[in-house]
Amino acid sequence: MGLALLLGVFALCVLVGMPVAFAMGIAAAGAFWYDGFPPIMTFQRATSGISVFSLLAIPFFIFAGEIMLHGGIAKRIVAMASALVGHLRGGLAMVNIFSSMLFGGISGSAVADISALGSLLVPVMKERGYRPDFAVNVTVTSSIAGIVIPPSHNMIIFAVAAGGGISVSGLFLAGVIPGMLMCICLAIAAWILSVRHDYPAEPFPGWATVGRTALDAIPGFMTAVIIVGGTLSGVFTVTESGAFGAIYALVLSIFYYRSLSWRSFCMALAGAVRTTAMVMVLIAFASSFAYLLALYQVPARLSDLLVTVSENPVIILLMINVILLVLGMIMDMAALILICTPIFLPIAKGLGMDPVQFGIMLLINLGIGLCTPPVGTCLFVGCAVGKIRIEQAMKSIWPFYLALFAALVLVTYVPAVSLWLPSVME
Repeated sequence: MGLALLLGVFALCVLVGMPVAFAMGIAAAGAFWYDGFPPIMTFQRATSGISVFSLLAIPFFIFAGEIMLHGGIAKRIVAMASALVGHLRGGLAMVNIFSSMLFGGISGSAVADISALGSLLVPVMKERGYRPDFAVNVTVTSSIAGIVIPPSHNMIIFAVAAGGGISVSGLFLAGVIPGMLMCICLAIAAWILSVRHDYPAEPFPGWATVGRTALDAIPGFMTAVIIVGGTLSGVFTVTESGAFGAIYALVLSIFYYRSLSWRSFCMALAGAVRTTAMVMVLIAFASSFAYLLALYQVPARLSDLLVTVSENPVIILLMINVILLVLGMIMDMAALILICTPIFLPIAKGLGMDPVQFGIMLLINLGIGLCTPPVGTCLFVGCAVGKIRIEQAMKSIWPFYLALFAALVLVTYVPAVSLWLPSVME
């Protein structure tokens, strides 16, 4: 009955439109009350959930990404990507995907990726004869590369949800190849569609322009080098790397590029505070919710249920992927990482899957959920930027879904895709 009350209240709150974080908090408070715990238990579990030192890196990562967004870094990355791959068939689509791979690795945020690159590229693509839904779909689906390519604050959330013992630097390394693989699959889908619809290729500007734009963009890439390199080398902790990365991005934008005005700085600061607050509230109440799921032995029961369906590891992993994809359509990413990790990680480990590989698989699944209705944040933002209806985008987005599913299958069933680079570098 306690579990039924927990899930029932949560589902009811979500259905009436309450934010997921508060829905989890109210459901947890009701379940604690039903089982005879003091009401303060909800908030004790919530505060303990965010009293983790490694979570301090999240506001620094987010602030660095906001500085990159408002400090002119995105424009320089787009210029370099355009010089490198714009001459291919459907060149602006390739520029979009390549820019997402590069900028996503700096910002670590899919929404920041869409906001920065979508506002620059979608109007240009529409002017050059690309269909609006194609331009939006390329932008939306390529944006989730930032969730997997380091540095990503979602990897820190996963490491915390896994209960410790998982190296954040190992997760950073494990995300590089899968993130690039996702972008390659999307580029193939975009090229096929570009050939089919006879989208134009941009003229090659010459190697001098390629070199000039690369030199202009390289200082911005050093933000990711400081964060990831500092963590991997052991010189900094994850939190210290995030702090130094944010300071470097701020100094670079003000004194080198001189493109960060006081108004832009205030917008970046406000955006970082708002996003950090949302993430921390989600983490707090999701910790209470996840504690109750463990108390009600949901992971063990679900594991037994999956085994009754099939004992084949291939089938069990397929079922886990389907469950994660469905959940990703209806809930926020941070909350799902905290809820699903304690449930599915023991099952995956029991099948012989490395926790790092499972983490990348989980992030890709939930990233795809950001591109799907009814709670697809990236899809909503992309359609708003492209000024089209969601229904219009959904009619033609399926080739890009197939590309992402292909990358997901490879990550799920080929361990080397995510584990080879950590094994070589660590």
